[in-house]
Amino acid sequence: MKKVAVLGMAVVAGFALIAPGANSAGPPKVLEFDTMAAVIRPYVGAVNSIRGVPGGGLPWAIDEGKGELRVDGKLEIEVEGLVLAEGALTGTNPIAQFKAIVSCQTIVGGAAAVTSVSTDPFPATTTGDSKIEATVDLPDPCFAPIVFVTSPTGSWFAVTGV
Repeated sequence: MKKVAVLGMAVVAGFALIAPGANSAGPPKVLEFDTMAAVIRPYVGAVNSIRGVPGGGLPWAIDEGKGELRVDGKLEIEVEGLVLAEGALTGTNPIAQFKAIVSCQTIVGGAAAVTSVSTDPFPATTTGDSKIEATVDLPDPCFAPIVFVTSPTGSWFAVTGV
C-alpha cells in the first residue's frame, strides 16, 4: 500500500511539473524572441519607418539579440555586437545608451491604431552590448507586438525579425 501511495504522489508531482505554466516564472509571455535584425537600407532614416519608428542614420549589424515581453509589460532584451555596419566608425557603437520601444496594434476610439511605448535608456558598450530590463505600460489589446532597440531619441538599430 505504501508503494502505491508513493507512486501516486510521484505521478501527481510529475503532472504538476508538465502542467502549462508550472515552470514559468511570472505572467505569461506575449512574445519571446531569439533573434533580431539590424537596420539596413532602405529602412535607414525616416522615409521607410516601421510603425512610425524611424531607422538609424546608417546601417547597423548585430551579432545576437534576444528577449521576451510578458503580459504585465515586463520586457527583457539582451543585445550583443549591435554596431555600425558603414561609415568611419564601422564595427563600433558610438551611442552610450540604448532604449527599447514596443509597438502594438491596438484599438483607440473604436478604430484600429498603432501605439508605441518605450523604456528609459540603458547603458550600452562601445562593442554594442546592452541588457534592457524594464516594465512598459502595454495598451489593451496589444496585437502583433514589435520590439525595437533604439537610440535615446527613438531611431531603431535592431528589431524583432530576421
